[in-house]
Amino acid sequence: MILAEAKRVIRVEAEALNALADSLDGEFERAVNLILAASGRVVVTGMGKSGIICQKIASTMASTGTPAFFLHPAEGIHGDLGMIMKGDVVIAVSHSGETEEVLRILPTIKRIGAHLITMSGNRNSTLAKAGDVFLDIAIKEEACPLGLAPTASTTATLAMGDALAVALLVERGFKAEDFALFHPGGSLGKRLLLKVEDLMHMGEAIPLVGPDTLMSEALFVITAKRLGIVGVTDGRDSLAGVITDGDLRRALEKGINIMDKTAGELMMRNPKRIKGSELAAKALQQMEEFAITSLFVFGDDKDDKPLGIIHLHDLLKAGLA
Repeated sequence: MILAEAKRVIRVEAEALNALADSLDGEFERAVNLILAASGRVVVTGMGKSGIICQKIASTMASTGTPAFFLHPAEGIHGDLGMIMKGDVVIAVSHSGETEEVLRILPTIKRIGAHLITMSGNRNSTLAKAGDVFLDIAIKEEACPLGLAPTASTTATLAMGDALAVALLVERGFKAEDFALFHPGGSLGKRLLLKVEDLMHMGEAIPLVGPDTLMSEALFVITAKRLGIVGVTDGRDSLAGVITDGDLRRALEKGINIMDKTAGELMMRNPKRIKGSELAAKALQQMEEFAITSLFVFGDDKDDKPLGIIHLHDLLKAGLA
């Protein structure tokens, strides 16, 4: 019985969304173009359950390139209408189209000179007739068996809001990098904003030795810098090769007395490298691809003098993996 009722609810709401998709017409395009042409912001307003959905619509728009905020209509009639300016676009939502608090702020919105997009499930309602553009969110039935609790109607409203936000995103040419700018604290933001040069070790922290350095001294550098690697430079301070902890273990397994060797004799040539301007996420990708834990960092592809070094632990600390 419980599962059957849950499935019925989901089917009712899915049918409402399918019907909504089929009903979209030129009014939707007019709404998108109205927002694109506006000099101001989008203000989304609604009461009760619709108001909660309006908050989500405004939040989605704001994070996808359309400046937007939620205005509580009851607070609006007590001073918050001052948030609205000429050039703004107000999206007013009421499924019945007769919500008193929403209707009471419409005359002021008109006087301010803001454009009005209305969403209602009743195209003959007061709200529907007041808008510059009307978006029909009518449903056949609520999923609530009593027909009282907003269920399918709020789902349809949310879907219409998402459709507007995504259509605007596409029309504006909004990219993942733009999205990351508004989410700098999230994992996506870090992946799309953090660069190698933001995390790399520089200056004295770079483990470097010359080719004639005895391995006893090179081992001291590897230990002191705590990166498990040392770079070997030539006479022009260009990176000629690297020696890692793993290279030393493999040499010992072969019976090589590493203390009799110089860094130049044990180094691995043509080490993997990365530019400082690359995204830190690309450094992680290279490390995973080549099963390594460090990359020396350079200014460009033609520069052989290392600017820094980045280690897997740096990427882990930054929350990239």
